[in-house]
Amino acid sequence: MTNRLLIKTMNNLIRLGYLLIFVAGTFSLSAQKVTITGKLLDEEAGGPLAYANISLLQKADSSLVTGGITFEDGRFSLDAPSGEYLVKAGFVGYQTQFIGPIQVDGNQKTIDVGTVSLSGDAEVLDEVVVSTERSQMEMSLDKRVFNVGKDLMTTGNSAVDILDNVPSVQVDVEGNISLRGNNGVRILVNGRPSALVGVGDSDGLRALPADLIERVEVITNPSARYDAEGTAGIINIILKKDERGGLNGSVNLNTGVPDNHGASVNMNWRQNKLNLFANVGGRFRGNPGSGYVNQEFLRNDSLFIYEQERETERSGWSVNSRVGGEYFFNETTSLTGSFNYRYGEDDDRTELTYRDYIGSRNNLDRISIRTEDQTETDPSFEYALTFRKQFEGEDHELVADVRLQDNREQETADLQETFFNPEFVETGEDDLLQRSDNVEDESELNVQVDYVKPIGEDGRFELGGRGSFRRIDNDYLVEELMSGTWQSLEGLSNNFNYDEDILAGYTAFGNKFGKFSFQAGLRAEYSRIFTELEQTNDESTRNFLNLFPSAFLNYEMAGNNQFQISYSRRVDRPNFRSLNPFFSFSDNRNFRSGNPNLNPEFTHSGEISHLKFWDKGSLSSAVYYRHTNGVEERIRTVFDDGTSVSRPINLATEKSLGIEFTFSYDATEWMRLNGNANFYTSQTEGEYEGQEFYAEATSFFTRLTTQFEFGEKTEGQLRGNYRAPRNTAQGRSKSYYSIDLAMSREIMNKRATLTLNVRDLLNSRKRRYVTEGPNFYTEGEFQWRARTVTLAFNYRLNDSDRRNRGGRGRGNYDDGGDWDGE
Repeated sequence: MTNRLLIKTMNNLIRLGYLLIFVAGTFSLSAQKVTITGKLLDEEAGGPLAYANISLLQKADSSLVTGGITFEDGRFSLDAPSGEYLVKAGFVGYQTQFIGPIQVDGNQKTIDVGTVSLSGDAEVLDEVVVSTERSQMEMSLDKRVFNVGKDLMTTGNSAVDILDNVPSVQVDVEGNISLRGNNGVRILVNGRPSALVGVGDSDGLRALPADLIERVEVITNPSARYDAEGTAGIINIILKKDERGGLNGSVNLNTGVPDNHGASVNMNWRQNKLNLFANVGGRFRGNPGSGYVNQEFLRNDSLFIYEQERETERSGWSVNSRVGGEYFFNETTSLTGSFNYRYGEDDDRTELTYRDYIGSRNNLDRISIRTEDQTETDPSFEYALTFRKQFEGEDHELVADVRLQDNREQETADLQETFFNPEFVETGEDDLLQRSDNVEDESELNVQVDYVKPIGEDGRFELGGRGSFRRIDNDYLVEELMSGTWQSLEGLSNNFNYDEDILAGYTAFGNKFGKFSFQAGLRAEYSRIFTELEQTNDESTRNFLNLFPSAFLNYEMAGNNQFQISYSRRVDRPNFRSLNPFFSFSDNRNFRSGNPNLNPEFTHSGEISHLKFWDKGSLSSAVYYRHTNGVEERIRTVFDDGTSVSRPINLATEKSLGIEFTFSYDATEWMRLNGNANFYTSQTEGEYEGQEFYAEATSFFTRLTTQFEFGEKTEGQLRGNYRAPRNTAQGRSKSYYSIDLAMSREIMNKRATLTLNVRDLLNSRKRRYVTEGPNFYTEGEFQWRARTVTLAFNYRLNDSDRRNRGGRGRGNYDDGGDWDGE
C-alpha cells in the first residue's frame, strides 16, 4: 500500500497541480480541430486512473503537440488539428502506453480510442521513496487544493492548524479565519454546511483532528452552484473516505508539549456493491495563553489608567467520529449514508490582574484579581443521506442530499474577584462572587438537489435548489452573590432565540468555443431571520429576496498559459454570535456583545487571474476587487467608569483592491518550494452615533514553505509566516510573524512514519493592537497558545496496495464542484 501511495503523490509532484489542467491543448493549434477521447484504467485494480499524464505526439518525430491529464473517472480529452499522431499515457509507477497511430482529418468531430489499461512497473515501484507523500498544493483558475497527505506541520494537530497552512487563508491568534484578509468566509465540510465547524465560531474545527482530513479546497469566486454566503469565498474541507477493495486504513498517535495527545483511526472496507468507512479520532489538549491590556481614558478632565494582565490555561478532551456506507445499486446509482458525532469537555481557568491608576502610572490606586473557572460540554450530531444517479452521457447526473444537525454547547463558570490596596494587601472588602450559565441549542435541516446535463460537445447546463432551516436557542444567566443570595444581574441575563430559513435556486450554463470558455449563472435566495429576546419581549423579523449573478470567461494561450475573468455577487449574513447581545462576561471591564439589529453585508467581487506552468513549477497570479455595502465592524465604546463594550455595527462601505501570487517550484530533486503573497489596500468609511469612522489600510501577508529530503527515508519542512500591520476603523493591528519546523522518518519497512514538529518556534505568534476613541486609548497583546512541540506516529494498513489513489479512491464527496470550461 505504501508504494501505491508514494506513486500517486510523486505523480502529483511531477504534474504540479493536476486539477489546474482540465483544459486540453495549451499550445496554439490550427482552427480546425478534432477531439481525441479515451479512458485509462488500472489493469490490476480495475479502477480508473485519475490525473494520469496524457501527451499528444507527432507520429513523424514524436514532438509534443499538446498534453493534459485524466479526470477523476479516468477520462481524457485532447484537441488536435489534421495530422497523424500518437497518444502517450503515463503514470509514475506504471508502464507507459502508446496509442495509435491516429489519423485525424477535418471531417471528424471526435475520435474515441476506447479504454486503455496501464500495468504496474515493478522496477519503478522499487525505486519510489516516501518523500513524495508530502502535501501537494494544486492550483487552477477557479480553486486551489491543499492535499493534507503527510504535511509535517499539521501532523498531530487540528483542522485550524491545517487552514493556517493553506495559501490565501489566515488564522489569527484567536482562531478567527479569514480569506485574503476578509473574515467573510464560508466553511463547508464535504461541500455542505456541517456541525463539525461549530456554532458560530471555529471551536469545532479546533476539536477536529487533522488526521481525519484529506484535503482543503479554496474557492475565492464561487459559481452560482455554491451558496451565496461568504463575501470572501468558500473553504471546503474534504474528509477522508476510501473505496478501494478489501480492508484499508491507517492509525495515528501523537503526544506533545504543552499537552497535545491524540489518536485517530481511518478505515474502509469494500466488498462488491457495498463500501463501509469510519473515521474516529480523540484528543486531549492544554493551551496556555497570556496577554495584557493597557487603557487610558478621560472623565471630567481627569485621566484614569488601568493595566490588565491575563493568564489563561485551557484544557480539554474531544472525540470525533464519522461512520457510514455507500451502496451501489448498479454502475450509475448509489446511496450514501453517514453519521457524525462530536463530543468535547473543556476546563478553562483565566486569571485577570487589574491595576488602577489616577492621573499617572506613579499613582497606583488599587489592585484586583479576577479568576474564572469554566467548564464546557459540546455534543453534536449530524445525519446525512446522499442519492446519486448518473444518466447516459458523461457528467450527466442528479444528486440529492439531506442533512440534519443537532448541536448543544453549555458553558458554566464561577467567577471571583478579590481586592487589594497598592501594597498588595487585601482591603477587607468582601470578594465579588459571580457565576454564569450559557446554554446554546442548535438544530439545522439542509435539503439540496443538483442536476447537471451536458449540452453538445462542450456545453454544460446546471440546475438546483437548496433549503436550509436553522434554529438556535440561547439561555444566558449571570448571577451575583448578594447578602448570601444568588441574584440575577439585570441587563446581562436573557434568553435569545434565533431562526433562519433560506430557500435558494440556481441555474448555470457554460460552453467552449476554441480557446475561449465561459460560464454564466444566477442564484436566487430568499432568507427569513427572526430574533427574539424573551425577557424584554424584543422581536425582529427580517426578510430578504436577493439575486446573485456570476460569470466566468476563460482563455487558453500557447505556452501553458491560462487567463480568467470572473465576477460574482456574494452575501455575508451575521452569524448567531454576532446577533446575540449576551455571551461574554469573563472580563467585567471589557465586554464583547452582539447586535440583534445587524444586517447582511453584500459584496460585488471581481477577479482577473492568470496561471502559468513550467516543467518544474507553476505560478498563479490574481488581481481582485471587492465592494461591500453594510460592512460589519466592531466598535468599542468606553464608559465613564472605564468599562468598555465591543459591539458589531454595519458601517457604510468598504472597498478593497489586492494582488496575489501563489507559486510552486521544484528547486532540486531534494528540495521543493511553495509560497503565497497577498498585497491589498482597503478603504472603510461610515458613521455611528454621530461619529465618523474612516480607515485606509495598505497591508500584506506572506507565507513560504520549504520541503526537503535527507536520503530515502527522512524529510523536513520549514515554514515562515508574516502579516504586516494594518489600520482598522478605530486603530490598527500590529504585525506578527511565526516560524514552524518539522522532520519525519520512515520506519518499519516504510509502513509507518514518525514525525516531530514545532509550531511557532520563536513563540512570536501574538495579536497586538491599538484602539483609539474620543476619550480613550487602548493597546493590548494576546497569545492564544504558546509554542507547541508534537511527536506523531502514523501506521498504514494494507499499504502494499496504495498505488491506485485515483478517482473515487481519493475521497468521493458530493461537493458540487465548479465547472472550469471543459
